[in-house]
Amino acid sequence: MSLDDSLLGQDLDVVDKKEEKVKVDKKENINFQSDNSWRLLITKTDSYKEQMAIDEANMEAIASGDSPPIVRVCYFKKPSVSIGFFQSVFKEVDVALCAKEGVEIFRRMTGGGAVYKDPQREINYSFIIPERDERVSLNVVESYKIICDAIIKGLNEEFGINAVFKPINDIVVNNKKISGNAQTRREGVILQHGTILLDVDYDKMFSLLKIPDEKIKGKMISSAKERVTSLSRELGRTVSFEDAERAIIRGFEDKFNVKLILDKLSRKEIERARFLYKYKYDTKEWNFWK
Repeated sequence: MSLDDSLLGQDLDVVDKKEEKVKVDKKENINFQSDNSWRLLITKTDSYKEQMAIDEANMEAIASGDSPPIVRVCYFKKPSVSIGFFQSVFKEVDVALCAKEGVEIFRRMTGGGAVYKDPQREINYSFIIPERDERVSLNVVESYKIICDAIIKGLNEEFGINAVFKPINDIVVNNKKISGNAQTRREGVILQHGTILLDVDYDKMFSLLKIPDEKIKGKMISSAKERVTSLSRELGRTVSFEDAERAIIRGFEDKFNVKLILDKLSRKEIERARFLYKYKYDTKEWNFWK
């Protein structure tokens, strides 16, 4: 599947027709001027690099006053390794093995460590909101807790588990990590994005990352099984993407006392995300600068 087939490759004439319908719906049913109505976006792309481009386009839309806060649920098709903004690709990732197995490598605009992203075993979200919004905090650690609480509420209410916040930016169940989250701020806007593990392939997780001593890889995998969990593991059953998506939506609505209104990316957001994908997130200059 190429970019032309993906969300960002939609014909803009088609997008315009969709927007016309959305605008009619907004006039009749949606008041985005209300502090209690936020945008809900469900974006499905080929590459997670496209999701990074959409993150930045969404941030710009909020910074310019073109959008209320956004909760986005992200789906992608290509397995990938995501590295933090400050990391060195060649120190953290087995680049040759990724190329051999068709695994993409991309750099986030947020910090943190390298992680394997499995499109079949995780669901991802992005939350974008102005820093000045009193429902979040200017303090980074406190804002992590506030936003992660939305995910926690959704997981606990939907699945009956006991997820809790672990500073600085993790969500754990029975002292095992089930969700990692990262944050950045620019132009007065907060972006927090994160992953909820539906299942975990521990062997795959470590096969693509560089381990200083191959002899300790087995110990690291065993350690990961003690430190990392998933919804399926905790519940003893398969968890669907639909159920996890519902938990995310429910959590944000309950935590912030808002209504999430299903919306589409605007023409401006699509055009900007296309540009950012082509000239930033899909380039060696961005992904391999360090």
